[in-house]
Amino acid sequence: MPKDTDRDENQAYHFAVIRRAIDRIDAAGGESLPLETLAAEMNMSPAHFQRVFSRWAGVSPKRYQQYLTLGHARALMRERFTTLETAGALGLSGAGRLHDMFLRWEAMSPGDYAKGGAGLEIRWGWVDSPFGPALVMATARGICGIGFAAETGSDAVMADLTSRWPHASFVEDPAALAPWAEAAFGRQDGKTAFGRRGGEARLHLIGAPFQIKVWEALLSVPPGQVTTYSEIARAIGHPRAVRAVGTAVGRNPIGYLIPCHRALRKTGALGGYHWGLPVKRALLGWEAARADAASGADTRAG
Repeated sequence: MPKDTDRDENQAYHFAVIRRAIDRIDAAGGESLPLETLAAEMNMSPAHFQRVFSRWAGVSPKRYQQYLTLGHARALMRERFTTLETAGALGLSGAGRLHDMFLRWEAMSPGDYAKGGAGLEIRWGWVDSPFGPALVMATARGICGIGFAAETGSDAVMADLTSRWPHASFVEDPAALAPWAEAAFGRQDGKTAFGRRGGEARLHLIGAPFQIKVWEALLSVPPGQVTTYSEIARAIGHPRAVRAVGTAVGRNPIGYLIPCHRALRKTGALGGYHWGLPVKRALLGWEAARADAASGADTRAG
């Protein structure tokens, strides 16, 4: 049996706990659950449970409950909605550094995309992420795919991503992906806290021109904030194409780094998420909690 300190270094283990906690908090119907109750439901000691949550979320378990409630998405819409009015300055019109200064992206040409990946070598490997096991794929130019297996399973994630580029050559090579994966998710050796990125994560956007416009707009939404499908449609100059925008958001192959989880319905409803709604809720809660903790804005009862 591994020691608690060893298990605390495993991000997939953290997410498994968070995933079970989401179900337990939902079942409480909005009632705040004491630390001891939640810890018992997770079959953990209160001290271990406190440590897991504090390390993963950046806030206490009691305070973190509010970020996992079903009403949190609506609160984000009220308090952290962005209109994307400044999206053009953040890179919407072309490649460039983005708001958090660690991503750089470039898009594949429409002609190359139409070839279905023919002549393209894509390297892949599984990594341990704050949101469960993640499949990372990359060309020589950067990460082109990230999928999360916590809800859908590893086989489904692999089949999904490889089907995007049916004529590409796929090579298992996790070592080659390690620098970009570390930049995306944080160091895995315990020396860097989850979400503290070192280095630069390069992205290679492989999609149809309309899809890439939508993904560019998503890249301008800062962590801890949200927008709507209709706002994205306006930002890319197609205000009536809300449904098409929703489809393009759902086809985003680079989970988390192209933040499709930050797109909500106008009502504040979560909408869908390609890798499972529990993952989307965890992503939004994780980002909001960390944004509050970093800014000192999270002063609500905890």
